Amino acid sequence: MIYRQLGNTGLRVSEIALGCEGFVGQDAAFCRRLFEEAAAGGINCMDLYSPDPGLRSHIGALLRGRREDFVLQAHLCTIWKDEQYCVTRALPEVRASFQDLLARLETGYIDIGMLHYVDSPALWRELAEGPVMAYAQERKAAGQIRHIGVSSHNPAAALAAAESGLIDVLMFSVNPCYDLLPGTENCENLWAADSYAHRLTNMDPERERLYETCQRLGVGITVMKAFGGGDLLSGELSPAGAALTPAQCLHYALTRPAVACVMSGVRSSGDLQRSLSYETATEAERDYAAALASFPRISWQGHCMYCGHCAPCPAGIDVADVTKFLNLCRAQGAVPETVREHYGALAHHAGECIGCGACETRCPFGVAIRENLRQAAEIFGR
Repeated sequence: MIYRQLGNTGLRVSEIALGCEGFVGQDAAFCRRLFEEAAAGGINCMDLYSPDPGLRSHIGALLRGRREDFVLQAHLCTIWKDEQYCVTRALPEVRASFQDLLARLETGYIDIGMLHYVDSPALWRELAEGPVMAYAQERKAAGQIRHIGVSSHNPAAALAAAESGLIDVLMFSVNPCYDLLPGTENCENLWAADSYAHRLTNMDPERERLYETCQRLGVGITVMKAFGGGDLLSGELSPAGAALTPAQCLHYALTRPAVACVMSGVRSSGDLQRSLSYETATEAERDYAAALASFPRISWQGHCMYCGHCAPCPAGIDVADVTKFLNLCRAQGAVPETVREHYGALAHHAGECIGCGACETRCPFGVAIRENLRQAAEIFGR
């Protein structure tokens, strides 16, 4: 298992992590089998959005004796009402549910406290300026929340949160279909057939800016819906009109800027093993470039996917890294000092390009790589 830094939090998380969907409604024995199998595979991180009291108690029992070795991302603003999960913004309910969470988990703290399901900029402002954020900050000062985060499906709301300086972690839906759609306050549009009725081309600029802003500011991203609820794994259900493999979906998410881990919503041992097999998958098995280039309903033409097919460069330039740094500057409209330092640390720089064009002949997406390198050399001065 590979472990990654989660933004500026100081936490190291397994790049394959656990969502909690597969544990909801299950008995203690099932939860233990799946959790132990995950731990044996090196997983050290879990998202717990569900306020189901039984699930909270099961996870609490599983964490006994290893709490300090496990990174727990749990959500504020979720309550259990009439035997089902509900979202709330009422402070008394938020407070009561959080204290129930700590009690059932048998812990004095959670590593990441997520403000749950913030899918509009207006709602973000309401929470950020109101009693819910004040409560989260109060609990952080008391040591019960180590880092504050937000979960969202809308890049506009997520970007406002990332730029606010109030959060350390963003939980966001990341996959190659959703990334082409503009932001919406109705997350169901992400998987609605009508959203893909007309051919879509290239990443939504707001989503691209979001990922690159999080990278620049040190806001770590934990990924949800990497498989699109399983739709991307089915040729019949995939919004793109063709299926991807689990390894391709995971690799796509894990190669986006700022992403530290994918919360895989496994429902069985088979699901879990398919996600864990990413760690031993070959580069060919992880490679999503050919699949994305052939999707019948969407197109990434002209957009760098950081897939590495352009390599090797005769001059030794790491084209994917140079392009990432260039895009960070484009998103910022300036050259942040940290980006300049990382660019400077590269073994070879864009100015060393000999203009042979070999990279462009190998790119599945028709990217104007030589023009990107020219611009990078101009921006960075070498």
